[in-house]
Amino acid sequence: MGLVLPLALQKIQDEYVLFGITGLVCLAAFVSLIFIPAVSSYGRIWEKAVAGLLSVFVLAALVSIGAVLGVAIVLNYDTLLDLVHGR
Repeated sequence: MGLVLPLALQKIQDEYVLFGITGLVCLAAFVSLIFIPAVSSYGRIWEKAVAGLLSVFVLAALVSIGAVLGVAIVLNYDTLLDLVHGR
């Protein structure tokens, strides 16, 4: 007998699951490579809070750059495809 999932989980397609896992991996990489080193570099509580806030600004900048690049690729897909195929 197969695994029985609730109705809400049965309708989730594989792509969404992969995107969710990818998002969690990226968030874990941000926390481990940017946030924790920035916060642990300072001793006072207010310095740690400011370092954490600035790390969140870095995250927002990275997400914004990714969104702009994604939109640019989607809007110029035909041109990029012609460049790749040498037409």
